[in-house]
Amino acid sequence: MALLTKSRSKVEYEAPVHLRLLCAGKRLWTGNNRLGLGAQEILKALGPGFLVSVGYMDPGNWGTNLAAGAGFGYQLLWVILFSNIIAIFLQIASSKLGIATGKDLAQLAREYFPRPVVMAFGVTAVLAIMATDLAEILGGALGFQILFGIPLVVGSIMTAIIVMALLGLSRWGFRKVEYIIIGFVSVIGLAYVYETALLHPNWGSAAFHVVVPQLSSGSIMVAVGILGATVMPHNVFLHSYLSHQRLSGPEAPLAERRQVLRLSKIDTIAALNVAFFVNAAMLVVAGAVFYHHVNADNLDLSTAYVSLIPVLGTLAAIAFGIGLLASGLSSSMTGTLAGQVVLQGFFQRSIPVWVWRTITLIPALIVAALGIPTVQVLVISQVALSLQLPFTIVAVIALSRRQDLMGKFTDTRALSIMHILLALLITGLNVWLIYSYLPL
Repeated sequence: MALLTKSRSKVEYEAPVHLRLLCAGKRLWTGNNRLGLGAQEILKALGPGFLVSVGYMDPGNWGTNLAAGAGFGYQLLWVILFSNIIAIFLQIASSKLGIATGKDLAQLAREYFPRPVVMAFGVTAVLAIMATDLAEILGGALGFQILFGIPLVVGSIMTAIIVMALLGLSRWGFRKVEYIIIGFVSVIGLAYVYETALLHPNWGSAAFHVVVPQLSSGSIMVAVGILGATVMPHNVFLHSYLSHQRLSGPEAPLAERRQVLRLSKIDTIAALNVAFFVNAAMLVVAGAVFYHHVNADNLDLSTAYVSLIPVLGTLAAIAFGIGLLASGLSSSMTGTLAGQVVLQGFFQRSIPVWVWRTITLIPALIVAALGIPTVQVLVISQVALSLQLPFTIVAVIALSRRQDLMGKFTDTRALSIMHILLALLITGLNVWLIYSYLPL
């Protein structure tokens, strides 16, 4: 990723095409000190939150939500709500970090943390993004298989190629790419609106499990998998980068930064609440269709598609495939961009996007060639994300508390305590997971 030269009147880019969309965001400053948030300003602000939100509806979420619904009915709906709340706080903190400093999380970590910590943090972040890519490419390949009968290996390659082509659209403007992402999000949402409308699930039971936590040793792995699939480390890095691109320049005044932050909060809350309802719908559909009717351990996304036909009809199964394909393609785009941000920020290395895409494609090809059940792979990949997540949260907390770095945007004591409690809770769940699966 090349360096960028900015001014208030003009922005010059030397970045490769696939990263230009990260730097051409719609500037939100109105040229005065008013902080009014009219409809036009809010519409202009929508974008980064939805780019991030596709990662909260990626194929990893499909796999974990399917496993949760098939194995435990509606019992883990509260985990989706809890994870979404954590995600909103964490993404807003990431956005604020970028807006306050004009730098992304990876850059700040490299500048403020000891070198051994930076190397360990960077390596784990890269591995987490590779796990993300595994789920996303497999999701796109499964979508192609469901809709057109294309083998998974070929579908994985097609997914990678299409993602490269879509990223190439950035040369015609950032908003066009944002509209494509929002379109993908709409497709995913509409697919599940259609399926839930056909089902007539037990909404009373679903509402009960949204607010009443239930967890057991049998469901802990899936629960942590949901957490890993919902609160994703690479989205934290990406959001910290996207947010400060909405400023007029590196010397943007305090009033502008405050306005951009307020708009970013609206964008984030709106986008992630859409993601919450989509994820909840996924689990409700899986719980209504598969719970007590199939063996959750042997359930696969492709077999889930087949199982939907006698229950909901062919159109619902096709909607399932279309939504999964849209999920794989859109989330793979943002995952690729996050990988570039992390590599540049931590290691100051820019790997050509086709090289990065080839590297991350290999694990998906191996899984496809060996015929490993996709739901199991997706759940495990999301658990890997959750295991890395505490490192990312600790970095955000440590940097957000620095008065010399954040200035007027420094976290209050109450907010810092809340972030710390969330970090401890996530870490505790991960320890429980590891303990549950260690041979004794």
